[in-house]
Amino acid sequence: MDLRCAWMLCVLCLIITVRAFTQEGLKEVVLKQLGLSEVPKLHERDLVGLVIPDHVRNKYMSMLKRQRVKRRALPSLAGILRGMPGHAGEVLYSDTTTRQNLIFDMEGRIPKNSEVTMAELKLFKKPLDRANLPAKQSHRPVSNARVSVYWVQRQHDGTNRTSLIDSRLVPIRESGWKNFDVTQAVHYWLRNKRTEPMFLEVWIEGERVGSYASEMAKAVRFTSQDPKDKALGKPELVLYTLNLDDYGSPGDCREEAVMRKSTCCRQKHYVNFRELSWAQHWIIEPAGYQAYRCSGSCLQPPRALRRFGSVERSCAVAGSSALPIMYLVRRGNRTEIEAAEFPNMIVERCSCITDG
Repeated sequence: MDLRCAWMLCVLCLIITVRAFTQEGLKEVVLKQLGLSEVPKLHERDLVGLVIPDHVRNKYMSMLKRQRVKRRALPSLAGILRGMPGHAGEVLYSDTTTRQNLIFDMEGRIPKNSEVTMAELKLFKKPLDRANLPAKQSHRPVSNARVSVYWVQRQHDGTNRTSLIDSRLVPIRESGWKNFDVTQAVHYWLRNKRTEPMFLEVWIEGERVGSYASEMAKAVRFTSQDPKDKALGKPELVLYTLNLDDYGSPGDCREEAVMRKSTCCRQKHYVNFRELSWAQHWIIEPAGYQAYRCSGSCLQPPRALRRFGSVERSCAVAGSSALPIMYLVRRGNRTEIEAAEFPNMIVERCSCITDG
């Protein structure tokens, strides 16, 4: 097979993969990647008491951050919005986890015809109060606590669903600002509850399993949004935005152009795993993602210049990227969590291609 044929075959495979992003098509892509013939029979009860192992969480976050770096546009400094105020956030305690709720008012904070390319949650870690440290024991030393940020989606029945956004180890004995990448949370908010505040939850856990690590983690304190908390350095949500009039992504569809059957461009197409019956108990993270799709028409060459047997040029995928997914697997009577990158899940570029 010569290079031209090989290239055309790769393009054709890519077209088939991304054109098939109907519900059934997407399911087939995921099953094929995992080497499965059908979706595992999983129920909501399989999630009860299930803990994400550290090595799986670290693998997923590493893949997610690598993808964000690849896809992030350069932020416009003129578009940075700082110090977004929020409501008072309560701090909850449990035997193994400290949780802090944060609420940010988002209404009117994102300019029209702009894109949020990056969002950072800035938390100020208070100086360590040694009185909060557990008594020294003959344990392996614990230097860090695991701090994770979750986006919280309020359900109609009053319950909450959370999605892991960022997670990192924070030194217990160091104070100062700690930054977390919450771009995905802002994108979720834009997709789901634009008229309501954005809810985040910060979890502080031991860096490893065991009561001593959990007790050490409880010494970690961040300033809260509560006005009664007089400590300096309130939580901040920093948004980096691009004015699409000046920095519009080449090849992306404009809303008005979509209505008029524009020339070939990349159109937004959101896949919500929480609303897909086959995925809601199987795919743990992400809650959904912007898959995009190719839309629009292509100019056709004059009939005299068309090769014999060729068909019309059509708008199709010319480039794609992978999506990290955390999912459940059944091994005998056990349910476990794994993470993997699924190729060709996000459309990056569209182009006019002649099939055949």
